[in-house]
Amino acid sequence: MEKKMKRMATMHRLQVTGLELFYQQGYYNTSIDDILGKLSLSKGAFYYHFQSKDDFFISIIQNLVVQKVYGTLVQPIEGKEDPFTAIAQCFEVSLETAEHNELDRGFVLSNFMAEFKGKNPEIMEYFKDVLKVWEVNLISSLQKGKSDGYVDRHVDSSAVATYLISSYIGIRALMVEGNCRTLRYKYMMQLRHYFKMLANKETA
Repeated sequence: MEKKMKRMATMHRLQVTGLELFYQQGYYNTSIDDILGKLSLSKGAFYYHFQSKDDFFISIIQNLVVQKVYGTLVQPIEGKEDPFTAIAQCFEVSLETAEHNELDRGFVLSNFMAEFKGKNPEIMEYFKDVLKVWEVNLISSLQKGKSDGYVDRHVDSSAVATYLISSYIGIRALMVEGNCRTLRYKYMMQLRHYFKMLANKETA
């Protein structure tokens, strides 16, 4: 049991450090030696746990990226009565967190998707699956909002979900180089205005 725990702890350290460096420097600009050097581990330790760099990165997606996206953007709106309030609060918390992160380089999922597009179809499929989970969650929340009287019944939930994902990715990219606080304020103000336009006028 102790040996298994140590093995799991080493894998987790590798994954956490790997994600940190891949996010900051890019996957193709980061070598396994960069990660091992930061942790003072040998190549033998790495290849004991992972077959290759790609295998290692897939484990990071499955264990850390999925958890990050789910915990930040999916779980906060699951089962909430008013989807517009829940989504707005969820986005604002996420954007405020990014605003105060000095090492922020943008939205982790979209960054990696941009880097891997056209280069590694297998890994791209993992990212598309994560994105799909987020999209389905938004659509489900909006559809539930229609049934509960918060969302106008004529609203195209799929189109709104696409817009929300696109706009969130866009504002996260702008915040990397711009005035984070002002951008967040303007974005959230317009997002709430947009939601008012989609609300069920009979119950609003």
